[in-house]
Amino acid sequence: MKKALLLFGMILMTAPIARADLTHRMSSSTQLVVNGAYTDSSRIGSTYTVSGSNIKVTDAGHFGKMTAATATAAAAQDVGEYDINTAGSAFSFSESWTQGDAVNTIGSGVDVTAGVVADMPAFGNTLSMSGGVAGTLAGTITSAGVTTLTAGGAGTSATGQFVTEIVID
Repeated sequence: MKKALLLFGMILMTAPIARADLTHRMSSSTQLVVNGAYTDSSRIGSTYTVSGSNIKVTDAGHFGKMTAATATAAAAQDVGEYDINTAGSAFSFSESWTQGDAVNTIGSGVDVTAGVVADMPAFGNTLSMSGGVAGTLAGTITSAGVTTLTAGGAGTSATGQFVTEIVID
């Protein structure tokens, strides 16, 4: 009998071990975003171009040009005076002028109230985005995983997530 018990004990010791580890994870998150207002402005400079063929400057005239401005004003245009060089011959003429931006004083040009851009600099290149208004923006997730998101005003977003994971090893 002792030998049988010893043999049975040795068999039990070599039997595979049963593992039944169980891991259960639950996580939830809510992200509420209200966009900020912004304005991006870039001043443009004055440009002047002239081209042509069979064109000359009049006796009392000159080619068009830009004139120097003050420290805060853009350059101005001084128009030229042109004439046809050889009467009766073909000619071409092209002239282009872009008025540059004046320099705004520091601290002027942009006012934002409650996320809305009220005014902005009047520069040649301006991009403006009104900010969001939170309004009724809200988000909740219960312990049961029920997600409730409430829309806000313009320029807002709400994201809710509930994740459950079961791992059996």
